[in-house]
Amino acid sequence: MPKEHRKRGRREEQKRKREQEGDYPVSKRQRSDEDQKGENFVDDDFSYDAAEHIAIAGPGDIPFYGLLDDEEQEYFKRADIMLELDQFSDAEQRDLFLANIYQEASGKELKIANSQSCSRLMERLILLSTPEQLKALFEIFSGHFLNLAQHRFASHCCETLFLQAAPIVGEETLASGKAKPDSESKNPNTVERMFLNASKEFETHLGYLMTDTFASHTIRVLLVVLSGRPLVDAQTTSLLQSKKKENIKLASGENPLPGLDTVERTVPNSFDVALDRIMKGIVAGMDTTSLRALASHPIANPLLQLALDLEFRQSGKSNAKDTTSLFRKMLPDNPPEEGTESASFFSGILYDPIGSRLSEVLVTNSPGKMFKVLYQTLFRKRLPSLAKNETASYVLVKALERLNREDLREAVTELCPQIQLLVDRSRTSVIKCLVGRCQVREVDSHPLAVALEEAYGQNPQGKLKRMLRLDPVESENLSDERRKQIDHQDATKAHASLLAQSMLEMPGPLRELITEGILVMETPDLLLMAKDRSATHVLQKSLTCTGDTARYRRMIMPRLITLTLDLVTDPVGSHVVDAYWQGSKGLSFLREKVPERLLQHETSLRDSVPGRAVWRNWKMDMYKTRLTDWMREAKGRIEGTKTGIELARERYATRKQHQPSREKQGVRRQKTKSPRTDANAIVAASQG
Repeated sequence: MPKEHRKRGRREEQKRKREQEGDYPVSKRQRSDEDQKGENFVDDDFSYDAAEHIAIAGPGDIPFYGLLDDEEQEYFKRADIMLELDQFSDAEQRDLFLANIYQEASGKELKIANSQSCSRLMERLILLSTPEQLKALFEIFSGHFLNLAQHRFASHCCETLFLQAAPIVGEETLASGKAKPDSESKNPNTVERMFLNASKEFETHLGYLMTDTFASHTIRVLLVVLSGRPLVDAQTTSLLQSKKKENIKLASGENPLPGLDTVERTVPNSFDVALDRIMKGIVAGMDTTSLRALASHPIANPLLQLALDLEFRQSGKSNAKDTTSLFRKMLPDNPPEEGTESASFFSGILYDPIGSRLSEVLVTNSPGKMFKVLYQTLFRKRLPSLAKNETASYVLVKALERLNREDLREAVTELCPQIQLLVDRSRTSVIKCLVGRCQVREVDSHPLAVALEEAYGQNPQGKLKRMLRLDPVESENLSDERRKQIDHQDATKAHASLLAQSMLEMPGPLRELITEGILVMETPDLLLMAKDRSATHVLQKSLTCTGDTARYRRMIMPRLITLTLDLVTDPVGSHVVDAYWQGSKGLSFLREKVPERLLQHETSLRDSVPGRAVWRNWKMDMYKTRLTDWMREAKGRIEGTKTGIELARERYATRKQHQPSREKQGVRRQKTKSPRTDANAIVAASQG
């Protein structure tokens, strides 16, 4: 009789015994691929076992809220499509439609949020809801945020709800008549109290939620709301969501958060207390080794970045002295001199694609004394190697932005011999940073100009084409869409364009390198540059940059004007035609030639979108109907103002009017003698 096929080993034997006894272990949470990626690190001194340090016990199984039936799903799908199209006759009709949706969704809000096909409808409803509707929805979600935040679809609904409800807190603060309401307010119906209750749901599970694929995003949004940072700022958005996130937008194009793009919000004192509790909760449950392990974790790293940034904003320099702070927990050595564990850890994450982003936050926000030690220990002696590395170069840029004049001059001297290698490796971000900081700190940029000229070649025409990567052979047989895709994927062209634009901002030899290259370009190359999505910004910048550029503009503008008809209907080149206006400032005879060419091809301009934009920007309707007013604006004159020659004529006329009265006064003075003169005459007569 054949034997039973069994797996060998002690663990399999113990497993069989447990199965026979009926003692089944609790099923483990399945780790995603992103969690497994976080186990790879650069620095071997800080390698760790992810199961030992990061696999923290979770809050338990996520409850099942039920499913929508087929009819409900079909109704909510149609409602989502109608809201996305936004073809309502007026706002009142849309509000009535939203009220009907809310009535139909009553009691099913949690099901909709967890539904793969209908969660988008919930996000769109939140974007269009009134403050009263948002409060009602917030109350329904309260008590379930911990579970919803861990769900793939419901987590996005939580994020949108937090962002949309945040402005209501400021409105309630102003309505109450207090700059900062009392943190002990017991009113449960305020959005402030709802946010505080939501933060309490997450406080005891932060160690687990930091590495959760979906909940970590919700925690970041909550931290931003509690801190008062701008909600839609570019820097904030990069920390809150990934590039792959599907953004639910309104079809009308209106901003769901008007006025809050770059404005710091006023938050009550209770938010500061709640934020402090969350920050302490992040640090309390972990030691230094665990926090350092999370620095290279793909999911926990953005949350650590935000937490460090907020900690520096709140505490400032006192952050470096508090041993319980997140900053000191990660870098306990004060100062982190060479040979310490803190210096070794920081040196390790410099070259890590994920950990380097955290090091950028540390370099940017660390106190002055701490930064000086970090720079002297980890940057100063390794400037060439850091600049050549693809990952560490971004951290070096942040460090260069904080250098004083003497240290910057020393860094320029040390990095100039490496310019050729940096150009070959397309590390232009470091060069761009050096150019910009030299302008701010007023450091001599002549060594940089010499090094760049040697790196790109002595030929002025080929030098600029090599810098901007202009290749007419590759572009001549490509469609506009394909060229756009290639330019979008090639980030090196964008970085090279930014370098050239920063050089144009620097008067002197760096600006001359770019302007001379443009002047010696042949007409086909100049046309290619104007139509290239990256290089066109350099040409526009050369026409609009500040400083004494009249000689250059007087030489390049006639050549560009001859290309007007080739550029005006091009989606990219039309922006160069718009720049003609500022480029011809002080050159009225050149500015007046442009509308003459545009007027000859009015029909073709009006038939294309770029052409209509150029027609509007150059005020061609005014040129056709009110030529005098257009000429006045073209010469830089505002209606009601007078030119210099007209003011001089008025002054001369005024003097002529007062001249006769002065002559009469002079005659009277000659006839009327002073008493002193009469006395002298009497004395002379008596002596005679």
